[in-house]
Amino acid sequence: MKVVVALIAAAVLAACTANSPNTPTGPVNAQFVLAPGQTAAVPNTNLQLAFVGVLGDSRCPADAFCIQAGDAIVRVDVVPKSGAPRSYDLHTGDVQPVHYDDVTIALEILSPYLFSSRTIAPAEYRATLRVTREGK
Repeated sequence: MKVVVALIAAAVLAACTANSPNTPTGPVNAQFVLAPGQTAAVPNTNLQLAFVGVLGDSRCPADAFCIQAGDAIVRVDVVPKSGAPRSYDLHTGDVQPVHYDDVTIALEILSPYLFSSRTIAPAEYRATLRVTREGK
């Protein structure tokens, strides 16, 4: 009898864990436009995405002729519901996405674009970020 009760309890616990609201599943394809300091909740996850700021911007100005395109470095934090945030640097030069668990985070656009006659204040930047996850 004790074995049957233990098996039933284990089955109930497994079912609750599999359908727990703490472990959202399903596909994700979300785009966010964030200013420095802004945070957005990623749908179907327990994550928030924060745009910390631009660490450096050496992109070629739109009104200049450059041998290289240059690069801007965008710092984002992935903030899980529980646990410590993790920082990632995304680059405009190589546009390689980063991975956090089963989600992919990509920098699509960093605006405004540079012009040689104007400097960009840190608060003016906007990062367009895409977060994706394949359906399970």
